[in-house]
Amino acid sequence: MTKQIRFNAFEMNCVAHQSPGLWRHPRDRSWQYKDIEYWTDLAQILEKGIFDGIFIADVLGTYDVFHGDNRHALQGAVQVPVNDPLQLAPAMAAVTKHLGFGITTSISFEHPYPFARRITTLDHLTKGRAGWNIVTSYLSSGAKNIGQDDQVSHDDRYDIADEYLEVLYKLWQGSWQDDAVVRDRESGIFTHADKVFPIEHEGKYFKVPGIHISEPSPQRTPVLYQAGASSRGKNFAAKHAECIFISVPSKVLLKRFVDDTRQRLQAEGRDPNSVYIYTLATIITGATDQEAQDKLKEYQKYASHDGALTLVSGWSGVDFAQFGKDDRIQYIKTNAIQSLLESYSTADPSRSWTVDEVAEWTSIGGNGPVFVGSAATIADVLQEWVEETGVDGFNLAYAVAHETFSDVVEYVVPELQKRGVYPQAYREGTLRHKLFGQGDHLSAPHIGASYKR
Repeated sequence: MTKQIRFNAFEMNCVAHQSPGLWRHPRDRSWQYKDIEYWTDLAQILEKGIFDGIFIADVLGTYDVFHGDNRHALQGAVQVPVNDPLQLAPAMAAVTKHLGFGITTSISFEHPYPFARRITTLDHLTKGRAGWNIVTSYLSSGAKNIGQDDQVSHDDRYDIADEYLEVLYKLWQGSWQDDAVVRDRESGIFTHADKVFPIEHEGKYFKVPGIHISEPSPQRTPVLYQAGASSRGKNFAAKHAECIFISVPSKVLLKRFVDDTRQRLQAEGRDPNSVYIYTLATIITGATDQEAQDKLKEYQKYASHDGALTLVSGWSGVDFAQFGKDDRIQYIKTNAIQSLLESYSTADPSRSWTVDEVAEWTSIGGNGPVFVGSAATIADVLQEWVEETGVDGFNLAYAVAHETFSDVVEYVVPELQKRGVYPQAYREGTLRHKLFGQGDHLSAPHIGASYKR
């Protein structure tokens, strides 16, 4: 029997997210992303389906590589307009009890000192259900709009990220002792000042001498997510991540990634199975295989190849407008997501992709596979992927909001539960404890635990 299968929902505070063009579908709700009800409705759907959480992506910039400008992104609503992700979680937390929130923010655009307070606040407001997806950002447009000439080089961004995390661990883990806050009305002492410590950090990139100005939250440090797939990104994940997100188009590449990541975790002195790895996928399902196939055909009528190439160009840093639709994908090293073009060119010798094939593949569900069929068919496929690759779960994108997730909850979740490979209920406690069952805080040998005072 296969191990338990885990689900996250993959979202973004924008229109269509991973399925460009599908906002035109008459049943799609993603154009309502500006409305709080869009998010509270979604949160309740996901909690009914016992999803681990909602993983909210983000970019601070526009996809302006395709044809050398952002016109195609704007016209097709390709992840623009896009709003801030962090503000969504408290609203969703208010209508749920268990759902976790993996919020993406970039180390490239905010100093760690104010950011530490924002996440501590979020963890308080969600009663310990906050997670943080650590990214270093890949869009040059974002870097230029905060006064940089261009994005910092790929590997240098991870060097900065390592120190960024060091500052955060010192603030979250080490600045306040557990018993610093006493709220003693008789003595008039709210916090014992001698149990709050300045972190006195002075490094290559950051200087933070003072204390964390927020009292410790239920988890202190949010659950740490990471999505880097380059060699440097995987090293960073092996050191810091508790959950890892990968998007690859095949089982061959996924197994290679999982095996490599487990080895890197072991090299860091961590249990190679202590980190959950989720892979991107989209599920299109219905009461029968035929009903699911009919939905796929219906969705494909609205999919945008132009929007897909806008995404792929932005992700890879290579303008796909310069190629013909039948040209084969070649690996080109860039300062963006280095693993993307590799996955379409040299990484999997069993498959050679043309530009048109990549556009069709990416137009529904982004860079991950689309699984189509009845609940039984989908359950078979999911179990097959888990057994053959060792992946822990799936970060599910949607084709049509919120129809895709409602269908998964209605059809697929009960089938997986019937097979004994999906949770029947949530574990009580914080997000970290729900996921791992080992308490609320980071524990050894995770590097962050060593900063606890």
